[in-house]
Amino acid sequence: MVPDWQIRTELLLGEASLKRFAESHVLVAGLGGVGAYAAEQLARAGIGKLTLVDGDTIQPSNRNRQLLALTSNEGQDKTLLMAERLRAINPELELRLVQDFIKDEKIKSLLEEPFDYIIDAIDSLTPKVCLLSHALKKGHKIVSSMGAGGKLDPTQIAIADISKTQHCRLAFYIRKKLRKLGIDEGFTAIYSTEPVEKSTIVKLKTEEGKRTTVGTISYMPAIFGCYCASVVLRNLK
Repeated sequence: MVPDWQIRTELLLGEASLKRFAESHVLVAGLGGVGAYAAEQLARAGIGKLTLVDGDTIQPSNRNRQLLALTSNEGQDKTLLMAERLRAINPELELRLVQDFIKDEKIKSLLEEPFDYIIDAIDSLTPKVCLLSHALKKGHKIVSSMGAGGKLDPTQIAIADISKTQHCRLAFYIRKKLRKLGIDEGFTAIYSTEPVEKSTIVKLKTEEGKRTTVGTISYMPAIFGCYCASVVLRNLK
């Protein structure tokens, strides 16, 4: 018998889809503005097992766009906060938490797991490309979020194979780096064709070198995350 909290999902998709969701294992890499919203949609749809990856803590600057960010939990681990929230939605949800910034060998080790789907919501280019390339080599199904920063118009968000993306700077750099690894296509990208105004980008100097910060609005990362979850759920149903 379907639990009361899943009745409306069953009405839309049917009991067989709920069973497939309950038997599915999805990896969500990155629990920031995009990934936390994606993870919550998966939990609310009844996905049975989630692996959540993020080594970061809540910062004051997260509060304008990130699901988990509150004044009361600054400095706390995102993975632990996400786990607590998701268990309150579905106590039967099986969770594996990876409280780390994954790259290189850690990514290879993580991808030995036979995931039914992967959501890439990583912000940094190098680990993002590493995850994508190794996931594709392992034959994983993956959906990857491109840049939500500097965007305001949700009607310009699109879903396409990475090879078909356009007018997105992050997608351009990812295609360029993957091409050097012999990868031209093979995974779904969530991206926006909306131009980014130069005035929304600030260059900073950090201990790691130069980096840029892009202005963001509350709803855009959330929509990107919901689009990512929709790809996973529509393919698993």
